[in-house]
Amino acid sequence: MRDLDDQSLLDRIVRGDERALAELYERFASRAFGVARRVLRNDAEAEEVVQDTFVEVWRSATRYDPRRAAPERWILTMARTRAIDRLRQSGARGRLADNLMTQPRAEGARAADELIALRREAKRLRDALAALPGEQRLVLEQAYDAGLSQSEIAEATGTPLGTVKTRMRIGMLKLADLLT
Repeated sequence: MRDLDDQSLLDRIVRGDERALAELYERFASRAFGVARRVLRNDAEAEEVVQDTFVEVWRSATRYDPRRAAPERWILTMARTRAIDRLRQSGARGRLADNLMTQPRAEGARAADELIALRREAKRLRDALAALPGEQRLVLEQAYDAGLSQSEIAEATGTPLGTVKTRMRIGMLKLADLLT
């Protein structure tokens, strides 16, 4: 396997050759780890990203397009994107937990007023989401309701990651316009 070039290894992975995946892992895992480690600053999480990346290589080798990037660039970009998604996901969870812990407990009439205001705001948000095109609404719901990363949404829907990112950005901009 060592004498095969990267593209040949990917071709073998498409045909289900696990040894080809092992060889590609040997070649690029340490570089993918370095990329993920720089983003996450955590060895354990970087190792998980590398594992996720190579699972994705196995699953999506049929979608690899050599005209867009060399195999090494494709794998390292996938690792970087997964690391950024993980960083964003953990940051959002941390902020939510911090906000919940620092919220003062409201009492009596003030609590009722706040509850009414929250319900109004929730209805406004639901109405604004309903006004979005289906593709944009779907990716936003999967991200915020289901807590999926952009990569996970792309995988679940069979949509290219770039398309998912574009739909999220456009959807967020439209939401901002609808809610202002």
